[in-house]
Amino acid sequence: MRLVWTLAFALASGAACAASPEDEYIAARDKAISAIAAMESANAPVETLDAANEKARADLEQRLSALLGPFTVKGFPAAGTINIESLSSSDVGFGMLDGLRHGTEDGPSIVASTRGLVERWLQSRAAETDADLKLPTSFDAALKLDAFYTQAIGSDAAFTGTLDFKLKTPDGADMTIARLGGWAQDVGPNYDQEIVVTLVKGDSVMIAEAPATVPKIAACDAVWTAADAAAQKLVKQATDDSEDNTSDAADAAWAKGDSDFRACMAKTLPDTPVFPALLTQAQALADKMAGK
Repeated sequence: MRLVWTLAFALASGAACAASPEDEYIAARDKAISAIAAMESANAPVETLDAANEKARADLEQRLSALLGPFTVKGFPAAGTINIESLSSSDVGFGMLDGLRHGTEDGPSIVASTRGLVERWLQSRAAETDADLKLPTSFDAALKLDAFYTQAIGSDAAFTGTLDFKLKTPDGADMTIARLGGWAQDVGPNYDQEIVVTLVKGDSVMIAEAPATVPKIAACDAVWTAADAAAQKLVKQATDDSEDNTSDAADAAWAKGDSDFRACMAKTLPDTPVFPALLTQAQALADKMAGK
């Protein structure tokens, strides 16, 4: 009898300690990252590194597909591609959120992940020593930050929010956050705006982005023009002795102009004829992700 109980306990303990699908995925991802880092340290040819990167990404893509299960959001392809663009820390697209992207870069797309994967990813971001890359571990707090979207679903540009939409959380969903913003590599007026909607439903997390049509607003352009003129004047006043300080002042003027421009857009857009359509577009994305 003692032997039977011992075996039963051992089996139960083994089951309890068995790695979850998320554990197995993370282990495989980290192993691939380490292997590629070792190849880079050994000065492997670029072609060899690229081949190893693509092979590892394909393996992780299959693991994610099995982990996430069927994707059935209307209007988006059922098959997804891995959101992480590179497993090499020296490449753009390294360290992006673990998930599958359904759609295209230029058109509407949805990155599907799990709450567990997002929370693990946030833990890794919280450990960053670079202040620009550091994110809070709080799930709710992180989803409200521009830096979250820049690092999670962007690669070669930063996301800057223009305004937040007030949406109705679809039945069955736990949380919905919708934002209007743009991707850019520099400050200044950015009318290439996108609607970004994050929906959390149980263990599922989906982040949708879709191009949005936003009109140019003369009053907001004037805010930027004035700021740009002030910054340019500071640059022209630079001397050898004051160049660094003047450069900092000019950068600060441009940064403030960018912030003021977006504040103007946030204040003015809700009163424009296009705003109801933007709100409807955002709500439709949320509803689709919720299965409505």
